[in-house]
Amino acid sequence: MIRMRLFDEAVQEIKKLDPQCAISKNFVRQLVLSGKIPCVMAGRKRLINFDALLDYLQNPQPEVPETGIRKVPEKINRA
Repeated sequence: MIRMRLFDEAVQEIKKLDPQCAISKNFVRQLVLSGKIPCVMAGRKRLINFDALLDYLQNPQPEVPETGIRKVPEKINRA
């Protein structure tokens, strides 16, 4: 069964697992808003997938900065 938690509950459970953890509610919120952690709206509240949060924290995806510059093709065909 998937464990769904509110932001506060997710942070509290992480703090139970590791009392010295520096994770904050705002950090978890940013992960959800950026689409890195799935969530479900329940009325006006967001329920996050707690297992996906733990998985992300154990295996974070590297950040790829968007520069707004498109990649130039290797070969340019000039006719």
